[in-house]
Amino acid sequence: MWTADEIAQLCYTHYGTKLPKQGKPEPNREWTLLAAVVKIQSAADQDCDSPGKPVRVAKEVVSLGTGTKCIGQSKMRKSGDVLNDSHAEVIARRSFQRYLLHQLQLAASLEEDSIFIAGTQRGLWKLRSNIIFVFFSSHTPCGDASIIPMLEFEDQPCCPVSKHWASSPSVEVSGDLEAPENKRKCEDPDSLVAKKMKLGPGIPAREVTNGVTHQKSLDKQESGQTPPAVSSSNLTTEESAPMTREAPSGAKVVDIYRTGAKCVPGEAGDSKKPGAAYHQVGLLRVKPGRGDRTCSMSCSDKIARWNVLGCQGALLMHFLEDPIYLSAVVIGKCPYSQEVMQRALIGRCRNVSSLPKGFGVQELKIQQSDLLFEQSRCAVQARRADSPGRLVPCGAAISWSAVSDQPLDVTANGFPQGTTKKGLRSLQARSRISKVEFFRSFQKLLSSISENKRPRSLRGQKLETYQEYKEAASTYQEAWNTLRRQAFGSWIRNPPDYHQFR
Repeated sequence: MWTADEIAQLCYTHYGTKLPKQGKPEPNREWTLLAAVVKIQSAADQDCDSPGKPVRVAKEVVSLGTGTKCIGQSKMRKSGDVLNDSHAEVIARRSFQRYLLHQLQLAASLEEDSIFIAGTQRGLWKLRSNIIFVFFSSHTPCGDASIIPMLEFEDQPCCPVSKHWASSPSVEVSGDLEAPENKRKCEDPDSLVAKKMKLGPGIPAREVTNGVTHQKSLDKQESGQTPPAVSSSNLTTEESAPMTREAPSGAKVVDIYRTGAKCVPGEAGDSKKPGAAYHQVGLLRVKPGRGDRTCSMSCSDKIARWNVLGCQGALLMHFLEDPIYLSAVVIGKCPYSQEVMQRALIGRCRNVSSLPKGFGVQELKIQQSDLLFEQSRCAVQARRADSPGRLVPCGAAISWSAVSDQPLDVTANGFPQGTTKKGLRSLQARSRISKVEFFRSFQKLLSSISENKRPRSLRGQKLETYQEYKEAASTYQEAWNTLRRQAFGSWIRNPPDYHQFR
């Protein structure tokens, strides 16, 4: 029906041909990461997940995001008009929510081309059975999914490793290696992988010949916000089994790729010992900030949460009969471990039970493409060779949604690109995927529906604030409380006063 390379190429082509230059990295000086959601739609009389005979499908990018940055805690705003987290995966998901809201607007106005059809309960909608969604990311998500064993003689960045390697919290390693401290070492141009990686289609293959160096992470801050009750890793006994000293191929594990994401307060914490024992695996982590602590959970943690609660969020759950789940995750060419991805995105929540009807831990299909994103750090570094100047992450984030009105949104530091301090309070200084703008669009949808045709959760209630509407989605909140209680007890939540805008 589809392959990982087809999904990656579709996303890369969309990025390269459908988007303007605005927000893209400056050539040979900047790099970025990309994520997207792809709609897979089969013929109306065929089910996308049906086994057996091949199914012809239409593939379409419905949301896309780029970005590498977060704002610090001190820059968060109670007005809901700033993007706290601009990592590509998060931008792509918020753009996807914008797409879903647009499709609900089409359904409510009885447009036939909506992805939704009427559900069994008044005011609720459900996804057509011949549609699924695939999530693509050009790199493994930051946090737990990026803590990957590094083999002694890696010939490719996606060398498989055993479950023991993926899941054990510590191991003694032979040899006196300096512990690498780069946030995403796969994208360190001087790393072992960067030297051996062959670039994807359209990118000339090149060997990076500089000597091996180990960069220190620039992001050393941890979140200072007090979380809920302490929760340790929820890995099973099998997943926590001790590591062996050799991978299935016989190659020794000499180190691990590091993540810049820091353990949240209340988690066990990293040992920071040299070599493969540096990190504890399976823990909740917060994204680092530069001189200012962040409250943004790692992308690994967020995707694991979406795999239980759905991608739609609390507000849209008011209108939906069931959560909107991803059927698969595809990762671009980069250091990769299938077992690590399974652990980070599925395994940590596998034992969560007693969820409300419709919610559950999904058996997400996880695959890797062999195609490298041409504006990843590895690819840009290989092309620029010995060019002068420092290679830096692009400061802008791009959001694109398959919607009819203003699909493109480019931000920097959480606000539309070009926003000045003087203009911060204006309506033009709001990203279209900011919480306050999304809430405004949600209210517009609600006001277009007569009271007697609204979902039960939105009938006869006087709700005003963003927080009140979120809390009124009772089944979603019940599922989220169950997930936190059983698996993610140390999850950092923004204080309620950050959600009191109207």
